Amino acid sequence: MAADNLGCGGDTITAIFGSFQKDLELEQEKREDIRVVVKELDQTVRQMITTLQSIHKPGGLSKVTELVEQTRAILKQTIPDLYSKLAETVSKAEFYRYHDHWKFCTQKLTFVVTFIEFLSTGKLLLWHEAADSLSLTTDRSSDKLYYDLEDYLHGLVSLSNELSRLAVNSVTAADYAKPLQIAAFMNDLDSGFRLLNLKNDSLRKRFDSMKYDMRKVEEVVYDISIRGLTAAPQESESSKAKDESSSV
Repeated sequence: MAADNLGCGGDTITAIFGSFQKDLELEQEKREDIRVVVKELDQTVRQMITTLQSIHKPGGLSKVTELVEQTRAILKQTIPDLYSKLAETVSKAEFYRYHDHWKFCTQKLTFVVTFIEFLSTGKLLLWHEAADSLSLTTDRSSDKLYYDLEDYLHGLVSLSNELSRLAVNSVTAADYAKPLQIAAFMNDLDSGFRLLNLKNDSLRKRFDSMKYDMRKVEEVVYDISIRGLTAAPQESESSKAKDESSSV
């Protein structure tokens, strides 16, 4: 009766819904394949972040080069292969259908590579440079997995959060130049974000949190400035020069 009410024979209904079941099973298999890769990706990201955040431990700032190299080694050994597996599983046309599965990992990885760049050079790692570091692409026609711009921007907000923490810990470690460097960098980053007309709710809210990071860094800079700590190295050199001239 049900088949007649639908206007087609019972065999046809069986065939139609049988094909639906096959499609659902294929979809579930693909999502499971993605979840397996993303689980490994997430574990690797956690390992890299844990390694990098060791700089906040006592004596950690003296080991920056070592920690950066350790993190880079983990990245090179694992991340390209994992993203390659995702690219093989997900076609270009399906990217945004499954993107939610790995976007948070990509945002965290963006934080990792941009933080490494800042610690190494003091500069901002650009979108296409971050893509190269992660073996992703900003070219939608490429066979590599696409690197969504919003993932990059989310990662930069996370970088801002981490730098405000680094500014405080740098003072604790008697590195009074680092907060000044961080303040200048974050001012430029904030200016860049303000040029964007952000309509994405989550990104907009996260960008709003950057003003608190800026305030924290500015307070650190103000504190060391009024205490004369930023001029201490220059005064030391000046005193040294005077001592040398006196001895002559």
